[in-house]
Amino acid sequence: MRRRSFLQAGAAAAALNALPRIAGAQQLPFDPRPGDWRTFEVSTRVEILKPLATNRAWVPVPSVESDYQKVIGSTWSSNGHARILSDGKYGASMVACEWSGQPAPVLEVTSTIATRNRKIDFSKCNPAIKIDPETAKFATAPTELIPTDGIVRKTAYEITRGKSADLDKARAIYDWIVDNTFRDPKVKGCGVGDIKSMLETGNLGGKCADLNALYVGLARSVGLPARDVYGIRVAKSEFGYRSLGAGSPNITRAQHCRAEVFLTGYGWVPVDPADVRKVVLEEKAAPITLTDPVVPPVRAKLFGAWEMNWLAYNEGADLKLPGSSGPAVGFLMYPQAETGKERLDPLDPDNFKYTITARELKA
Repeated sequence: MRRRSFLQAGAAAAALNALPRIAGAQQLPFDPRPGDWRTFEVSTRVEILKPLATNRAWVPVPSVESDYQKVIGSTWSSNGHARILSDGKYGASMVACEWSGQPAPVLEVTSTIATRNRKIDFSKCNPAIKIDPETAKFATAPTELIPTDGIVRKTAYEITRGKSADLDKARAIYDWIVDNTFRDPKVKGCGVGDIKSMLETGNLGGKCADLNALYVGLARSVGLPARDVYGIRVAKSEFGYRSLGAGSPNITRAQHCRAEVFLTGYGWVPVDPADVRKVVLEEKAAPITLTDPVVPPVRAKLFGAWEMNWLAYNEGADLKLPGSSGPAVGFLMYPQAETGKERLDPLDPDNFKYTITARELKA
């Protein structure tokens, strides 16, 4: 080997060995880029353990079609009456099922999707990429849990003071959330997303449905179209981050929501400040700080990129479940069920059992 080649190889090896390791596996620089499509099959089995005379269930299925996800289709089987429905406002799809008198209600749903990584090239701005006024109005409107006035607007204006470009405003809000919030392991599931309460109490802890909803609300309140996208992780991270992927084929507790902001010249830009805080809390055996070497690469990329080891269900908020007389759900990311007129807690396995599994389909 020539000396120059030897030195280059030695430098490359040293750089590789300097990268952090996770659970004995080599961790790669976090850098999602669009590439080949991957196909996944996700199966959900729902059982109502304490049925009454009439019982209902709703299982979300993928309804987001985009440059990062293709919906191939869904199938289902049940000992009740099941059909696919969608809400009228967001087009959020679900398999709805009703049982009358069956002693052991069961519903199985299988969805197939294809995904590929996303990344925005901020060096290439195309002024022709604009949002139409109707979509902009829809994507800046308040929801029950995401108001855009009062303390939300006041906070957003403080964060973006001195910023004139939408890109700078969007990035400032992202950085503020990363710097000022934290992932709270005591929060059930993915959280609730009550951003007004978070800001009023000063308790900025939560999980993805809290922290990414906060991004959406702050962005909307300064006129930036933004939306939550609700889904579930389906595979391990190809970059070796154990906190950013599903740990096994059983993904029953792998729900994760993300956010998007529309920027003229770039389109819908993916962001995920909540996952930066997840790395801080969960990547290593003990919590770390934002300056730990495993965090900055993720922080830099999750404004403008997503690794698509994740399935997007829908973008809905305040969803009324078809056939239910109960209240709307803030978002549809977990299976939902009712016995009689009582809504079951989707995080209460003693009354409502479901299992979600995923597998990648190879060509």
